[in-house]
Amino acid sequence: MIGRFTGTLEQLVALAVLMPIVASMGGVAGTQTLTLMVRGMALGQVGSGNLRALFSKEALVGFLNGIVWAIVVGVISALWFSDPKLGAVIAAAMAINLVTAALAGVGVPLILRRMNIDPALAGGVVLTTITDVMGFFSFLGLATLVLLR
Repeated sequence: MIGRFTGTLEQLVALAVLMPIVASMGGVAGTQTLTLMVRGMALGQVGSGNLRALFSKEALVGFLNGIVWAIVVGVISALWFSDPKLGAVIAAAMAINLVTAALAGVGVPLILRRMNIDPALAGGVVLTTITDVMGFFSFLGLATLVLLR
C-alpha cells in the first residue's frame, strides 16, 4: 500500500512521521473490540439475536473515539508542522480508521468462527492487517488528494 504513494511521501516528508500513528491507533482500538468479541463468543454472549446491536454499538464507539482522537491528533499535528491542512488530513484518516477498526473488531471474529478458524488465534493478525492497510490508504490517499492538488 505504501509503495503506491511513494511520490506523495517524497514530496511531504512529514507524512512519513505521522503515518504510523494512524495505523497504530486503528490497531489498538480494533484489538480492544476484537478481545471483547472473542470473550463474548467464548462466554456465549454473542449470538444472532444481538449482532445488529453489537455492530451498532461498536460503530458508534468507533465514531466517537474517531472524533475525539481525530481532534487531538489533528490539532497537535497542525501545530507541530504549522499546516492546518495536514492536521485535517490526519484527523480524517484517524476517524476513518477508528470506525473501520471497530467494525473489523466485531466482524473479523464472526467471519473466522464461521470459517471454523479460532478467532482468538487468527483474529489479531487479520485485524491488524485491515487497520494498517486502511490507515495507510486513508491517510496517504487523503494527503495526495488534499495536500498535493
